[in-house]
Amino acid sequence: MDHGNGLGERAAEHFKRGYNCAQSVLLTMLEHWHLKNELVPKIATGFGGGIGRCGSVCGALTGGVMAISLKCGTNEPLMKERLKAYETAQKFYDQFEAQNGSVLCKNSSDLICRFPSSGTKLSGQMSSRKGARFLSEKLSRFFWSLLKAFASY
Repeated sequence: MDHGNGLGERAAEHFKRGYNCAQSVLLTMLEHWHLKNELVPKIATGFGGGIGRCGSVCGALTGGVMAISLKCGTNEPLMKERLKAYETAQKFYDQFEAQNGSVLCKNSSDLICRFPSSGTKLSGQMSSRKGARFLSEKLSRFFWSLLKAFASY
């Protein structure tokens, strides 16, 4: 059962076309909400592979947080205006970490990027087969968590 309403499959299609995880998630959410932004997917490029393929914070998570910001963020410099985005991002982060055991690419058992033996930088080789499977299967729960984070929005 796809709790994410087919969003995992859509993200997998973006990934198979060559977008990274962050771009795939952000594009998928904007399509889901029928939003357009000229900066998307470009703005998510550097977040792929755990920020520049360093294995840090997962690109799927950062793409989701960027989507949250586009949906409920603000252009105003007031804390009061930022609180909803912060609250929603925190819920999503917590759910992501609980589901995956970590928010870091390098600690995920579902890595879609291959690390060299040193474990410090990604090799640049994307395992698109494993990545597409991860996005379509695992990210259906991921998108369900993202949509749940918006439940009170």
